[in-house]
Amino acid sequence: MTASGHSRRLRILHIDPERKWGGGEAQVLGLLSYLAERDHRNDLLAHPHGRLFQQSRALNVRTIPLVARNDLDLRPVPSLRRLIRQEDYDIVHLHTKRAHALSLWLSHGSPRPKYVVTRRMDYPESNTWYTRCLYNRKVDGVVAISRKISDLLIEAGVERERIRLVHSGIDPGPFEAAANARDVHSDRMVVGMAAVLEERKGHRFLLEAARRLKAQGCQISYRFAGEGSLRKSLEEKTIQLGLKEDVQFLGFVSDMPGFLTNVDIVVLPSLFEGLGVSVLEAMAAGKAVIASRVGGLPEIVIDAATGFLVEPRHVEGFATAISKLAGDRILIRNMGQKGRERLEKQFTMEQMARKNEDYYYDLLEKTETSPMTEPSSTSA
Repeated sequence: MTASGHSRRLRILHIDPERKWGGGEAQVLGLLSYLAERDHRNDLLAHPHGRLFQQSRALNVRTIPLVARNDLDLRPVPSLRRLIRQEDYDIVHLHTKRAHALSLWLSHGSPRPKYVVTRRMDYPESNTWYTRCLYNRKVDGVVAISRKISDLLIEAGVERERIRLVHSGIDPGPFEAAANARDVHSDRMVVGMAAVLEERKGHRFLLEAARRLKAQGCQISYRFAGEGSLRKSLEEKTIQLGLKEDVQFLGFVSDMPGFLTNVDIVVLPSLFEGLGVSVLEAMAAGKAVIASRVGGLPEIVIDAATGFLVEPRHVEGFATAISKLAGDRILIRNMGQKGRERLEKQFTMEQMARKNEDYYYDLLEKTETSPMTEPSSTSA
Protein backbone atom coordinates (compact mmCIF):
# COMPACT_ATOMS: atom_id res chain seq x y z
CA MET A 1 0.00 0.00 0.00
CA THR A 2 1.44 3.41 -0.99
CA ALA A 3 1.28 6.50 1.20
CA SER A 4 -1.66 7.71 -0.90
CA GLY A 5 -3.70 4.63 0.01
CA HIS A 6 -3.29 2.95 -3.38
CA SER A 7 -2.00 -0.60 -3.67
CA ARG A 8 -1.26 -0.45 -7.39
CA ARG A 9 2.36 0.25 -8.29
CA LEU A 10 2.81 2.44 -11.33
CA ARG A 11 5.18 2.36 -14.30
CA ILE A 12 6.29 5.94 -14.88
CA LEU A 13 8.50 7.47 -17.56
CA HIS A 14 10.05 10.83 -16.62
CA ILE A 15 11.51 13.06 -19.32
CA ASP A 16 13.89 15.96 -18.51
CA PRO A 17 16.51 16.55 -21.25
CA GLU A 18 18.13 19.63 -19.65
CA ARG A 19 21.88 19.36 -19.22
CA LYS A 20 22.11 22.15 -16.65
CA TRP A 21 21.05 21.68 -13.05
CA GLY A 22 18.34 23.99 -11.74
CA GLY A 23 15.48 24.14 -9.30
CA GLY A 24 13.34 22.06 -11.64
CA GLU A 25 15.88 19.24 -11.74
CA ALA A 26 16.07 19.26 -7.94
CA GLN A 27 12.29 18.79 -7.87
CA VAL A 28 12.50 15.90 -10.35
CA LEU A 29 15.18 14.20 -8.26
CA GLY A 30 13.08 14.59 -5.11
CA LEU A 31 10.03 13.20 -6.87
CA LEU A 32 12.02 10.22 -8.19
CA SER A 33 13.37 9.48 -4.73
CA TYR A 34 9.88 9.51 -3.20
CA LEU A 35 8.35 7.35 -5.92
CA ALA A 36 11.23 4.85 -5.81
CA GLU A 37 10.82 4.46 -2.06
CA ARG A 38 7.19 3.53 -2.70
CA ASP A 39 8.18 0.81 -5.15
CA HIS A 40 6.91 2.50 -8.29
CA ARG A 41 8.85 1.63 -11.46
CA ASN A 42 10.60 4.81 -12.60
CA ASP A 43 12.47 5.27 -15.88
CA LEU A 44 14.22 8.58 -16.55
CA LEU A 45 15.17 10.00 -19.92
CA ALA A 46 17.78 12.70 -19.28
CA HIS A 47 20.93 14.25 -20.70
CA PRO A 48 23.76 11.75 -20.09
CA HIS A 49 26.16 14.48 -18.94
CA GLY A 50 23.72 16.25 -16.63
CA ARG A 51 23.70 16.05 -12.82
CA LEU A 52 20.12 14.75 -12.83
CA PHE A 53 21.16 11.71 -14.88
CA GLN A 54 24.13 11.00 -12.65
CA GLN A 55 22.38 11.47 -9.32
CA SER A 56 19.33 9.46 -10.36
CA ARG A 57 21.54 6.43 -10.95
CA ALA A 58 21.99 6.17 -7.16
CA LEU A 59 18.24 5.66 -6.80
CA ASN A 60 16.20 2.68 -7.90
CA VAL A 61 15.68 4.42 -11.24
CA ARG A 62 16.49 3.18 -14.74
CA THR A 63 18.33 6.03 -16.46
CA ILE A 64 18.27 6.32 -20.25
CA PRO A 65 20.32 8.91 -22.20
CA LEU A 66 18.38 11.57 -24.09
CA VAL A 67 19.85 14.49 -26.01
CA ALA A 68 17.38 17.03 -27.44
CA ARG A 69 19.11 20.16 -28.70
CA ASN A 70 15.97 22.30 -28.90
CA ASP A 71 12.18 22.16 -29.26
CA LEU A 72 12.49 21.23 -32.93
CA ASP A 73 14.99 18.39 -32.53
CA LEU A 74 13.06 15.30 -33.70
CA ARG A 75 15.95 12.83 -33.60
CA PRO A 76 14.86 11.27 -30.27
CA VAL A 77 11.25 10.73 -31.42
CA PRO A 78 11.49 7.26 -33.07
CA SER A 79 13.31 5.64 -30.14
CA LEU A 80 11.00 7.41 -27.67
CA ARG A 81 7.95 6.05 -29.47
CA ARG A 82 9.38 2.54 -29.35
CA LEU A 83 10.20 2.82 -25.66
CA ILE A 84 6.70 3.98 -24.72
CA ARG A 85 5.09 1.27 -26.84
CA GLN A 86 7.30 -1.50 -25.45
CA GLU A 87 7.26 -0.59 -21.76
CA ASP A 88 3.50 -0.04 -21.36
CA TYR A 89 3.81 2.91 -18.99
CA ASP A 90 0.95 4.17 -16.87
CA ILE A 91 2.28 7.73 -16.79
CA VAL A 92 4.65 9.77 -18.96
CA HIS A 93 5.71 12.86 -17.02
CA LEU A 94 7.20 15.68 -19.11
CA HIS A 95 9.18 17.91 -16.77
CA THR A 96 10.39 20.71 -19.05
CA LYS A 97 9.31 22.82 -22.02
CA ARG A 98 11.66 20.87 -24.28
CA ALA A 99 10.20 17.58 -23.09
CA HIS A 100 6.69 18.92 -23.62
CA ALA A 101 7.50 19.78 -27.26
CA LEU A 102 8.22 16.10 -27.88
CA SER A 103 4.60 15.26 -27.03
CA LEU A 104 3.53 16.62 -30.42
CA TRP A 105 5.00 13.50 -32.02
CA LEU A 106 3.79 10.88 -29.56
CA SER A 107 0.67 8.73 -29.63
CA HIS A 108 -2.21 9.92 -27.51
CA GLY A 109 -5.81 8.94 -26.94
CA SER A 110 -5.58 5.32 -25.77
CA PRO A 111 -6.33 4.58 -22.08
CA ARG A 112 -2.61 4.49 -21.23
CA PRO A 113 -0.22 6.06 -20.81
CA LYS A 114 -1.46 9.30 -19.33
CA TYR A 115 0.71 12.29 -20.20
CA VAL A 116 1.47 14.93 -17.55
CA VAL A 117 3.49 18.11 -18.03
CA THR A 118 4.90 20.31 -15.28
CA ARG A 119 4.96 24.03 -15.95
CA ARG A 120 7.51 25.89 -13.81
CA MET A 121 8.07 29.22 -15.57
CA ASP A 122 5.79 32.23 -15.17
CA TYR A 123 6.34 33.63 -18.66
CA PRO A 124 2.99 34.25 -20.40
CA GLU A 125 2.06 31.79 -23.14
CA SER A 126 0.42 33.04 -26.34
CA ASN A 127 -3.19 31.99 -26.81
CA THR A 128 -2.56 30.19 -30.08
CA TRP A 129 -3.51 26.90 -31.73
CA TYR A 130 -0.05 25.57 -30.86
CA THR A 131 -0.43 26.31 -27.13
CA ARG A 132 -3.95 24.88 -26.96
CA CYS A 133 -2.83 21.75 -28.82
CA LEU A 134 0.16 21.20 -26.52
CA TYR A 135 -1.83 21.60 -23.31
CA ASN A 136 -5.39 20.54 -24.20
CA ARG A 137 -4.76 17.69 -26.68
CA LYS A 138 -1.27 16.31 -26.26
CA VAL A 139 -1.30 15.91 -22.47
CA ASP A 140 -3.96 14.73 -20.01
CA GLY A 141 -2.90 16.91 -17.11
CA VAL A 142 -0.83 19.97 -16.28
CA VAL A 143 0.99 20.53 -12.99
CA ALA A 144 1.36 24.24 -12.24
CA ILE A 145 3.82 25.00 -9.43
CA SER A 146 2.06 28.27 -8.49
CA ARG A 147 -1.33 29.94 -8.80
CA LYS A 148 0.29 32.62 -10.95
CA ILE A 149 1.36 30.00 -13.49
CA SER A 150 -2.10 28.43 -13.40
CA ASP A 151 -3.71 31.80 -14.12
CA LEU A 152 -1.33 32.49 -17.01
CA LEU A 153 -2.10 29.09 -18.55
CA ILE A 154 -5.84 29.71 -18.34
CA GLU A 155 -5.36 33.09 -20.03
CA ALA A 156 -3.50 31.26 -22.81
CA GLY A 157 -6.47 28.99 -23.47
CA VAL A 158 -5.56 25.97 -21.33
CA GLU A 159 -8.66 24.28 -19.96
CA ARG A 160 -8.96 24.99 -16.25
CA GLU A 161 -9.98 21.42 -15.36
CA ARG A 162 -6.70 20.09 -16.79
CA ILE A 163 -4.57 22.05 -14.31
CA ARG A 164 -3.49 20.81 -10.88
CA LEU A 165 -1.71 23.17 -8.48
CA VAL A 166 1.29 21.45 -6.86
CA HIS A 167 3.76 23.80 -5.19
CA SER A 168 7.44 22.91 -5.31
CA GLY A 169 8.97 21.67 -2.09
CA ILE A 170 12.27 21.00 -0.33
CA ASP A 171 13.54 18.72 2.40
CA PRO A 172 13.90 20.94 5.49
CA GLY A 173 16.15 18.46 7.34
CA PRO A 174 19.54 19.54 5.92
CA PHE A 175 18.75 23.18 6.76
CA GLU A 176 18.10 22.58 10.46
CA ALA A 177 21.65 23.47 11.48
CA ALA A 178 21.44 26.71 9.50
CA ALA A 179 18.17 27.55 11.23
CA ASN A 180 19.87 27.14 14.62
CA ALA A 181 22.83 29.37 13.72
CA ARG A 182 21.04 32.64 13.11
CA ASP A 183 22.95 34.82 15.55
CA VAL A 184 26.50 33.97 14.49
CA HIS A 185 27.14 37.44 13.10
CA SER A 186 27.75 39.89 15.92
CA ASP A 187 29.14 42.70 13.82
CA ARG A 188 28.54 43.01 10.08
CA MET A 189 25.22 41.94 8.57
CA VAL A 190 25.42 39.51 5.65
CA VAL A 191 22.88 39.49 2.80
CA GLY A 192 22.78 36.39 0.60
CA MET A 193 21.31 35.68 -2.81
CA ALA A 194 21.27 32.27 -4.50
CA ALA A 195 20.26 32.37 -8.15
CA VAL A 196 21.61 31.80 -11.63
CA LEU A 197 23.40 34.94 -12.87
CA GLU A 198 20.87 35.88 -15.53
CA GLU A 199 18.84 39.03 -16.20
CA ARG A 200 15.54 37.57 -14.98
CA LYS A 201 16.90 37.17 -11.43
CA GLY A 202 17.43 40.92 -10.96
CA HIS A 203 20.90 40.93 -9.36
CA ARG A 204 21.57 44.47 -10.55
CA PHE A 205 18.70 45.84 -8.46
CA LEU A 206 20.20 44.36 -5.30
CA LEU A 207 23.58 45.86 -6.23
CA GLU A 208 21.97 49.28 -6.74
CA ALA A 209 20.25 48.94 -3.36
CA ALA A 210 23.61 48.01 -1.81
CA ARG A 211 25.17 51.18 -3.21
CA ARG A 212 22.42 53.29 -1.64
CA LEU A 213 22.77 51.58 1.71
CA LYS A 214 26.54 52.03 1.71
CA ALA A 215 26.09 55.74 0.99
CA GLN A 216 23.84 55.87 4.06
CA GLY A 217 26.59 54.35 6.20
CA CYS A 218 25.24 50.79 6.40
CA GLN A 219 28.05 48.23 6.77
CA ILE A 220 26.67 45.14 5.00
CA SER A 221 28.34 42.28 3.14
CA TYR A 222 26.71 40.59 0.13
CA ARG A 223 27.29 37.03 -1.06
CA PHE A 224 26.03 35.78 -4.42
CA ALA A 225 25.79 32.04 -5.04
CA GLY A 226 25.35 30.93 -8.64
CA GLU A 227 26.87 30.94 -12.09
CA GLY A 228 25.57 32.36 -15.36
CA SER A 229 26.19 34.48 -18.44
CA LEU A 230 26.14 37.79 -16.52
CA ARG A 231 28.97 37.03 -14.10
CA LYS A 232 31.54 39.24 -15.76
CA SER A 233 29.18 42.19 -16.26
CA LEU A 234 27.91 41.93 -12.67
CA GLU A 235 31.46 41.88 -11.33
CA GLU A 236 32.23 44.97 -13.41
CA LYS A 237 29.10 46.69 -12.13
CA THR A 238 30.13 45.88 -8.57
CA ILE A 239 33.41 47.74 -9.10
CA GLN A 240 31.65 50.68 -10.79
CA LEU A 241 29.31 51.03 -7.82
CA GLY A 242 32.21 51.05 -5.35
CA LEU A 243 31.19 47.73 -3.80
CA LYS A 244 34.26 45.61 -4.55
CA GLU A 245 35.08 45.15 -0.85
CA ASP A 246 31.49 44.37 0.08
CA VAL A 247 30.42 41.81 -2.53
CA GLN A 248 31.53 38.23 -3.15
CA PHE A 249 30.59 36.11 -6.17
CA LEU A 250 30.97 32.52 -5.03
CA GLY A 251 30.04 30.71 -8.24
CA PHE A 252 28.09 27.46 -8.08
CA VAL A 253 27.50 26.42 -4.47
CA SER A 254 26.64 22.76 -3.87
CA ASP A 255 26.27 23.15 -0.10
CA MET A 256 23.27 25.47 0.15
CA PRO A 257 22.65 24.79 3.88
CA GLY A 258 26.27 25.79 4.52
CA PHE A 259 25.86 28.94 2.42
CA LEU A 260 22.71 29.93 4.31
CA THR A 261 24.31 29.29 7.70
CA ASN A 262 26.61 32.23 7.00
CA VAL A 263 24.02 34.80 5.91
CA ASP A 264 21.47 36.78 7.93
CA ILE A 265 18.99 37.90 5.26
CA VAL A 266 18.13 36.36 1.87
CA VAL A 267 17.09 38.59 -1.03
CA LEU A 268 15.59 37.50 -4.37
CA PRO A 269 14.83 40.54 -6.59
CA SER A 270 13.55 38.49 -9.55
CA LEU A 271 11.71 39.90 -12.54
CA PHE A 272 10.08 36.50 -13.19
CA GLU A 273 9.78 33.57 -10.82
CA GLY A 274 7.67 30.44 -11.13
CA LEU A 275 7.74 29.86 -7.37
CA GLY A 276 11.23 30.40 -5.93
CA VAL A 277 12.98 27.30 -4.58
CA SER A 278 15.86 29.40 -3.23
CA VAL A 279 13.33 31.26 -1.08
CA LEU A 280 11.95 27.95 0.20
CA GLU A 281 15.52 26.97 1.13
CA ALA A 282 15.96 30.28 2.95
CA MET A 283 12.74 29.69 4.87
CA ALA A 284 13.89 26.18 5.81
CA ALA A 285 17.09 27.73 7.13
CA GLY A 286 15.11 30.15 9.26
CA LYS A 287 16.12 33.24 7.31
CA ALA A 288 14.06 36.37 6.84
CA VAL A 289 13.38 36.88 3.13
CA ILE A 290 13.05 39.94 0.91
CA ALA A 291 11.61 39.09 -2.50
CA SER A 292 9.99 40.64 -5.54
CA ARG A 293 6.23 40.63 -5.72
CA VAL A 294 6.24 38.53 -8.90
CA GLY A 295 5.20 35.05 -10.02
CA GLY A 296 4.67 32.59 -7.20
CA LEU A 297 6.76 34.46 -4.60
CA PRO A 298 3.71 36.09 -2.92
CA GLU A 299 2.33 32.57 -2.41
CA ILE A 300 5.22 31.58 -0.18
CA VAL A 301 6.39 34.84 1.43
CA ILE A 302 3.85 36.48 3.74
CA ASP A 303 4.61 40.20 3.61
CA ALA A 304 5.61 41.68 6.97
CA ALA A 305 5.31 38.22 8.62
CA THR A 306 7.94 35.89 7.12
CA GLY A 307 9.71 38.62 5.18
CA PHE A 308 9.05 41.59 2.90
CA LEU A 309 7.67 41.76 -0.63
CA VAL A 310 8.93 44.57 -2.87
CA GLU A 311 7.73 45.63 -6.30
CA PRO A 312 10.11 44.38 -9.02
CA ARG A 313 12.90 46.77 -10.10
CA HIS A 314 12.16 49.02 -7.08
CA VAL A 315 15.68 49.73 -5.85
CA GLU A 316 14.56 52.04 -3.06
CA GLY A 317 12.06 49.42 -1.86
CA PHE A 318 14.78 46.78 -1.57
CA ALA A 319 17.12 49.20 0.19
CA THR A 320 14.42 50.16 2.69
CA ALA A 321 13.52 46.54 3.42
CA ILE A 322 17.17 45.55 3.93
CA SER A 323 17.75 48.56 6.18
CA LYS A 324 14.73 47.72 8.31
CA LEU A 325 15.87 44.14 8.86
CA ALA A 326 19.56 45.00 9.28
CA GLY A 327 18.70 47.20 12.24
CA ASP A 328 16.54 44.64 14.04
CA ARG A 329 17.94 41.18 14.74
CA ILE A 330 14.88 40.24 16.76
CA LEU A 331 12.68 40.93 13.72
CA ILE A 332 15.03 38.81 11.58
CA ARG A 333 14.77 35.95 14.07
CA ASN A 334 10.98 36.14 14.37
CA MET A 335 10.44 36.30 10.61
CA GLY A 336 12.83 33.41 10.10
CA GLN A 337 11.05 31.26 12.65
CA LYS A 338 7.64 31.94 11.11
CA GLY A 339 9.02 31.20 7.66
CA ARG A 340 10.41 27.83 8.73
CA GLU A 341 7.10 26.90 10.36
CA ARG A 342 5.27 27.82 7.16
CA LEU A 343 7.72 25.80 5.05
CA GLU A 344 7.31 22.68 7.17
CA LYS A 345 3.53 22.96 7.02
CA GLN A 346 3.06 23.55 3.29
CA PHE A 347 6.17 23.31 1.14
CA THR A 348 8.14 20.13 1.83
CA MET A 349 9.53 17.84 -0.86
CA GLU A 350 7.41 14.97 0.48
CA GLN A 351 4.21 17.01 0.13
CA MET A 352 5.12 17.95 -3.45
CA ALA A 353 5.89 14.36 -4.40
CA ARG A 354 2.80 12.92 -2.73
CA LYS A 355 0.55 15.40 -4.54
CA ASN A 356 2.11 14.41 -7.88
CA GLU A 357 1.56 10.75 -7.04
CA ASP A 358 -2.07 11.47 -6.11
CA TYR A 359 -2.52 13.24 -9.43
CA TYR A 360 -1.22 10.22 -11.34
CA TYR A 361 -3.82 8.01 -9.68
CA ASP A 362 -6.59 10.57 -10.23
CA LEU A 363 -5.84 10.72 -13.96
CA LEU A 364 -5.78 6.92 -14.27
CA GLU A 365 -8.96 6.44 -12.24
CA LYS A 366 -10.73 9.09 -14.29
CA THR A 367 -10.01 7.04 -17.41
CA GLU A 368 -11.06 3.77 -15.82
CA THR A 369 -14.40 5.15 -14.66
CA SER A 370 -15.29 7.18 -17.77
CA PRO A 371 -16.48 6.03 -21.23
CA MET A 372 -13.79 5.23 -23.79
CA THR A 373 -12.71 8.35 -25.63
CA GLU A 374 -12.10 8.55 -29.36
CA PRO A 375 -8.40 8.01 -30.10
CA SER A 376 -6.34 10.85 -31.47
CA SER A 377 -5.44 10.74 -35.14
CA THR A 378 -1.74 10.96 -34.27
CA SER A 379 -0.11 7.57 -34.20
CA ALA A 380 3.28 6.18 -33.43
